[in-house]
Amino acid sequence: MATTANRTPTSGGAVIAPTFEVRCPADGRVVATLPEMGKANVALAAAELRAAQPEWEALGPDGRGKHLLNWLDWILDNEQRILALVQAESGKSAGDTTIETMVAVEVINYYVKNARKFLTDRSVRGHNPAALAKSLRVFIRPQPLVGIIFPWNYPLGMPMMDVPPALAAGAAVLTKPSEFTPVAWTECVRGFREEIGAPPVIASITGGGEAGAAVVDEVDMITFTGSARTGRKIAVRAAERLIPCNLELGGKDPMIVLDDANIDRAVNGAIWGGLFNAGQACISVERIYVQEPVYDEFVDKLTAKAGALRVGMDPAGSWQNDFGALANDAQMDIVERHVQDAIDKGASVTTGGQRDANGLFYPPTVLVDVDHTMACMREETFGPTLPVMKVRSEEEAIRLANDSQYGLSSSVWTSDPERAERVGRCIEAGAVNINNAAANAFQFPLPFGGWKESGTGSRFGGAAGMLKYCREQAYCSERFDLTSELHWYPYTKTKGELFNRAVRLLGARGLRRRLGLNG
Repeated sequence: MATTANRTPTSGGAVIAPTFEVRCPADGRVVATLPEMGKANVALAAAELRAAQPEWEALGPDGRGKHLLNWLDWILDNEQRILALVQAESGKSAGDTTIETMVAVEVINYYVKNARKFLTDRSVRGHNPAALAKSLRVFIRPQPLVGIIFPWNYPLGMPMMDVPPALAAGAAVLTKPSEFTPVAWTECVRGFREEIGAPPVIASITGGGEAGAAVVDEVDMITFTGSARTGRKIAVRAAERLIPCNLELGGKDPMIVLDDANIDRAVNGAIWGGLFNAGQACISVERIYVQEPVYDEFVDKLTAKAGALRVGMDPAGSWQNDFGALANDAQMDIVERHVQDAIDKGASVTTGGQRDANGLFYPPTVLVDVDHTMACMREETFGPTLPVMKVRSEEEAIRLANDSQYGLSSSVWTSDPERAERVGRCIEAGAVNINNAAANAFQFPLPFGGWKESGTGSRFGGAAGMLKYCREQAYCSERFDLTSELHWYPYTKTKGELFNRAVRLLGARGLRRRLGLNG
């Protein structure tokens, strides 16, 4: 990491900060040099965002929506340049980068279209006749400043799942991308702040752990996507500050292939669901349970298709590879450890199994004869491995699928809809996909969140994906202009008796209790 000084204007002030280099994991070249922001930078950025937020909230859903759509236009007008940055900093293939702008298009359009409905004040009815004199409403108000910290696997797509609904809700947003992949996102934030005429209600904080901790200390609500280990630290700090915290953490998503499944479709689903983005997705297929009658056919076809995939770095403008590099050395170490642990404990590799000599490339790897003593079936791999385990029955498959600390997503493959639902309802995960992999993540009306150690709350999806960035305000007003209320001072015995009789008459069960004849 470089140590030269750098002045950072992002937060509205000039603060001296060291810099760090962002390198391409495919070939090691320097992609960019960015400021290593600390507490002072984050405090300045937070102050600027707080100052701009009231104006942003006052625009209302439609006014904010116009700016968000202008931002989307700018992103699409600059798509090739932005995706080139994504590819350079992440080492992805050209094909794998396409999902990044697709997420931006889908999420921005969805929340702009629905923001007014989701944020509309609502009237509620009182629960008893005594409330007839009241007018009861609930107002939806945004958190003033939301913090969003996200990982390196989708440099643009990850923040686009969280930032648009927060902005559409009326919050200002302080973002912290991973230090491995901050370049494309920081450029998109610059576009929002400088190119579309919007209020300065979003900022990008670049740097490592110190910058992320400073973000948690400045905001009114925090959303984090990443490892369970870091998520726990953020949850503790959020609890100390008494601010809301939403966490989407690890996954070890099971795939169950039953004996009546369309095997060709299941194999294709496993290939894409497990190997897209080199397996670096929280909802990747990470372990596969196949019923015995179709196991051999499934493994043979999976091995052939996985072995035919192309892995490497795409030259500019080419689409010659299916997936690219792992993000960093630490991720490569995990993949190598999981594969070697499986081999040491008796598993066999049917294709792949050895990293490439140059760059952080690892081939598609199919492991068979695996069991739950192996790290590849217990820990999150986040890499291009497909461990396959033979099972005798759907009951055994369900038991093994649930034998995990994680519960983010899952899939069931069968030609019988009733069987699919029966099995799906038994899986302990936040989502179940039938005859598809990871499809739920792209259906934005659905909730997206994990069970067990995969997180807390719902990351996005439907009204909840926006309302989590808001606060409810109870609004109680009087229908009649009375001088006083029966239960107000001064107390008298007569008023007390009248009040007690009214409470009993309206709320007690049975005639004796209502009339006060039971003692």
